[in-house]
Amino acid sequence: MARRGAAGQIRAGDAEGTGPESGTPASGPAGPGRTAGTGTPEGFTVTLCRDGREFAGLRDEWDDLRRRCSTATPFQSHAWLESWWRSYGGGPLRIVLVRRAGRLVAAAPLTLVHRPMPLLVGLGGGISDYTDVLVADTDPATGPDRDPDTGPEGVDAVYDALERGLRRAARHAVVELREVRPGAAAERLYERWTGARGALTDSVCLELPAAPLTDLVERLPTPRAQRVRAKLRKIDALGIEAVPAGPDEVPEAVGRLLRLHELQWRGRGVTVEHLRPRFEEHLVRAARRMVRDGDAALTEYRLAGEVVAVSLTLASERMTGGYLYGADPGLRERRVDVATMLLRHETGFAAGTGRRVVSLLRGAEPYKNQWRPEAVTNRRLLMAPAALEPLLRLRTAQAGLRDRTARTVAERFPAAREWRDRLKDWRAAAVDRGDAG
Repeated sequence: MARRGAAGQIRAGDAEGTGPESGTPASGPAGPGRTAGTGTPEGFTVTLCRDGREFAGLRDEWDDLRRRCSTATPFQSHAWLESWWRSYGGGPLRIVLVRRAGRLVAAAPLTLVHRPMPLLVGLGGGISDYTDVLVADTDPATGPDRDPDTGPEGVDAVYDALERGLRRAARHAVVELREVRPGAAAERLYERWTGARGALTDSVCLELPAAPLTDLVERLPTPRAQRVRAKLRKIDALGIEAVPAGPDEVPEAVGRLLRLHELQWRGRGVTVEHLRPRFEEHLVRAARRMVRDGDAALTEYRLAGEVVAVSLTLASERMTGGYLYGADPGLRERRVDVATMLLRHETGFAAGTGRRVVSLLRGAEPYKNQWRPEAVTNRRLLMAPAALEPLLRLRTAQAGLRDRTARTVAERFPAAREWRDRLKDWRAAAVDRGDAG
């Protein structure tokens, strides 16, 4: 295990292996005309958080940093990541922290795994739609790349400090970041990386401008727009009302969401993880804090006083995303278009709170494509010290092979292709049945 100096500072020569206890600090404030530690930009301190309790204590400064990072998505909030760690974290924490004059200006939330090889992977795992690092680049008064805490060198110096700290933390592991959105801070870090690196495509996410649904309807062909307006009138005529759940109501509302989610997918291949206690525990912890802080909206849809649907929408400073919902299958009998009902509420939430993007998150299902969204392809970014380039190339080849195999199965085996086409047809038909979950 690597040794730390005061306040967890990374020491030169130390990482997952061994290094001299008397090694000079690899970070820390420098004197006039000097750099801090081993090539760290002047005035920056780089530390490594390895302890879950320490991570929990970063809450306020972490969210302060997230608000100053223009590329942050809801999945970089402290509430989401720390809750995920408590429910899913298995390997050791490896969170690289960069401070200037004591204020947090960058963070890379990672954990160490050993299969199929030593990897530093992003916190959040498979239940998060985006992964990123955080870098302060925005000050409300001056705009992007003008954050006063980045110092006279600007935001590039913050990336330099983060890159050096990450290289020390990854001396014996490959850094692998899944689901990196185009323009993310991790992408900029990747471009500046001085060691070995590789990239693959990851999931496709669909995005809409944050505008009221009435404006989005105008983007549709006239026949489709008329059908959507008719469905909205149907919802209004039934008297379905959207009622927000407060922080104290989160546990019960999340429980109802997951029960309805299981009902709507019963017999149709529900995601097994959504039925597990650890997932519910994570959602309750994360949503309670995020609802209280304005970073999430948990909404119950009531018909004649009965809860018939529940949705969870997550938000960052510029983006919202409908993460998960559950709907009573009985709404199909009433010909309620659930997807349209939810999207009206989500777009209203985004537009009303000044967000710019409504993400439909991962997946290019037909019920999403009907709104003419922009397709955004995430990337998988791999970085390692130059000495570990063979390991990085092996990992890149493994990941690429799995992706090609999945495509080949769909293309060459008629049964698989038929199943895929039937699923697409079913989902397209579900749009008009109001069952587009």
